[in-house]
Amino acid sequence: MTGERIPRYQWGQPVTATMDLFNDGTFPGREAGDLLVQVGCRGEVVQVGSHEETNMPVYLVEFAEGLVVGCLEEELVSV
Repeated sequence: MTGERIPRYQWGQPVTATMDLFNDGTFPGREAGDLLVQVGCRGEVVQVGSHEETNMPVYLVEFAEGLVVGCLEEELVSV
């Protein structure tokens, strides 16, 4: 197991989705495969955590209309 990586993004930081984000089956109230966020949508990091098995940073990002989605670093870019 590797050590925990330092997060690239911080709480409160504005970000943009670098790719379309689809429901992997874990987003409540939506079908697996549903489009949640389109590429280019802006949001704000509201929580920073770590994936338990990989120690990779995971970001909860609030996008338009209060939609909060878990994202990986490669799915985001700083605004």
